[in-house]
Formats: sequence, C-alpha cells, structure tokens
Amino acid sequence: MQYTGQDGRMGNPAAPLDDYTSDCRARVAFEVLANRWDSVVIFTIAVDGPMRPAALLTRIGGISPKVLNDALRRLEYNGLVERRPFPEVPPRVDYALTEAGTALLEPMQAMGAWATRYADAVLDAQERFEARKTSFRPGSARRRR
Repeated sequence: MQYTGQDGRMGNPAAPLDDYTSDCRARVAFEVLANRWDSVVIFTIAVDGPMRPAALLTRIGGISPKVLNDALRRLEYNGLVERRPFPEVPPRVDYALTEAGTALLEPMQAMGAWATRYADAVLDAQERFEARKTSFRPGSARRRR
C-alpha cells in the first residue's frame, strides 16, 4: 500500500514514522473520529438524512442528550455536520452532513469491513493479554522461567 507523506512523495506505509507526528494531516482523520459516538452520529444522519437532536437520540439509542450534544458540537467544529436552525416558534434545529462528513462514509465502511474480518481476533488477543497479565501477578503461584 502506498501513501503520500508530508513531503508529497509516495512511499511505504511503514516508512518514516515522523510522517505521523502531531502536525501530520493524516492524523486528522483518526482524531476526527476518535470519540466513540461521532461515527455513530455521522452514520445515522447519512442513513436517515438531516435530523433533529431528539430524533437522533431515539434512532441511536444508548446515548445521553449531553453526550449527543457534545458529539454534534464536535462534529460541527470539525466541519462534518452543519447545524441548520429554522426560524420557527418553538425554535427548531436539525443537523445534516457536510461534504466532508459524507466523504467519511467510504473510509468508515472500510473500517467496518476490517472490524467484521478482524474483531474476533482482536477480542481474542485482548483476552489472552488479560489472562497473561493476571497469571503473572506478584505472589502468583506461576512464575516465568
């Protein structure tokens, strides 16, 4: 797989680690969706179209109004959703994806395909790690040789 480094040259994805320093543009993509709810909000708006916060709460489920509000503000800050107020009484607001938000759907689908393929392996590795970590506690009967 090829990637474009900060200098604009194509290279090996394992090549210079300094291409993932804090000022690297490639890190923006990972930082934008680092919060667990942000991708869920983006996907829900993509599937159902522009939505009011109350409808998002119902559609997503398991998210508090505060956490949803924080996610919407973060997504708006990052230019992924657009807050659209309507001059009505009572006031009404809905949220729609921007072009940048819509463009995230393809990499999100790729991540979903990765998760479908590798989630069990990741969970198994986590279990093995936790089992190993607890089996070598100080004072444990098992010791490394």
